[in-house]
Amino acid sequence: MRIIKVDPAEKLRALLENPYFDHMAEPDLRQVAGCTALREFARGETLFLEDDPCAGLHIVHSGCIKLYRLSPQGRQYIVRLAQEKDTFNEVSVFDGGTNPVNTEALEASRVWVVEAECVRRMVAASPEFAQKVIVNLGQNLRGLVRAVSEMAFYQVTHRLARLISTLPEEERSGKGSHLTQEQLAARLGTVREVVARSLKELERSGAIQMENRRITVADSEALRQWAQGPWN
Repeated sequence: MRIIKVDPAEKLRALLENPYFDHMAEPDLRQVAGCTALREFARGETLFLEDDPCAGLHIVHSGCIKLYRLSPQGRQYIVRLAQEKDTFNEVSVFDGGTNPVNTEALEASRVWVVEAECVRRMVAASPEFAQKVIVNLGQNLRGLVRAVSEMAFYQVTHRLARLISTLPEEERSGKGSHLTQEQLAARLGTVREVVARSLKELERSGAIQMENRRITVADSEALRQWAQGPWN
């Protein structure tokens, strides 16, 4: 990891593009900018580890960051992939606890890091900022509820079919930056090995074709039936 020297104006622009700070008056924004640093991570480098002290609020400037947890047996579960302009590690920032996940750069990445104490001071000082935090955390919670519902009501193969049917052609064709079995697993709340089996199942059924990591929809009706799941 190395800290990148940036112009103060660039910090202000980056903060204004983030939903936590896009409403801030300039004096407050400058105060937050003074607590913000741009860090660069190499591919495969760890940003922070689960249960370590809070590492601060992270905003992806460029690249892709994997958020994951490990089972007692060492099996990796990908919680989320954070990409450009995404924010992560809010939980430990706002509840004062330790980091809830491990993080790793999947490619060379640059990440803005805002000191946790600075963010907490803004929550205490500004009702408007506190309301913004509540709204954003509420949206995150809605996303988690949707993900849990999908996992509860649909098997991985059905969820994978639903995901493939909604992907833009450039992502299915492999032209997208992050379409690997690991990233598909992250979107589905499962692990890579299960996604690999589900892809083979969809291919055997004739719904898709796989060639050099390229996913082609071979039978849109068959894929639609898979996407509906066993209860529709």
